[in-house]
Amino acid sequence: MVRMGNMIRLEGVLDSWTSIRRDTAQAWLDMPAEDAAFRPTPEVMPYRDLAVHILNASHAITMMLLSGDTDFSAPGFRDRMRTHFVDVASLDAAGLAGQLEAVLAADAQQIRGKSDQAFWAGMMTRFDGTRVTRLEMLQYAKEHELTHRSQMFMYLRLKGIVPPTTRRRLAAK
Repeated sequence: MVRMGNMIRLEGVLDSWTSIRRDTAQAWLDMPAEDAAFRPTPEVMPYRDLAVHILNASHAITMMLLSGDTDFSAPGFRDRMRTHFVDVASLDAAGLAGQLEAVLAADAQQIRGKSDQAFWAGMMTRFDGTRVTRLEMLQYAKEHELTHRSQMFMYLRLKGIVPPTTRRRLAAK
């Protein structure tokens, strides 16, 4: 049996996530301030809440990983996450966009400081009970952001606004 080794590189995850976060922050800025509470249906998060959720969920997961937490399925997971939430209640649109980028940049620096492959290859339990490596969990956090960023893009489209990734692609033609 041929073993390929770890196919995901830490730096690749961070580079990709930084690009994703830049577009998340831009999407947040693209929505007019008067539409920050917009939600297409009552069951889904308002636009601003999506941006705050992206910020807090990814930051909390990162901090918990770096602190050595290896069981996200253990009781109190959400309470442990809340201890890492960033207070953004008083921030305007530019302040929240700045926090989105600054927090990920600071988190990425801490992640790079933990460059020991054995640490990132270490096994942990995700909140659904699935066993994954820490690096896979970090990748999951990035994918979680992509899911909610896609929601933000849909909200923008519903308001007639072209999302930043599409604007960039159209400008390159």
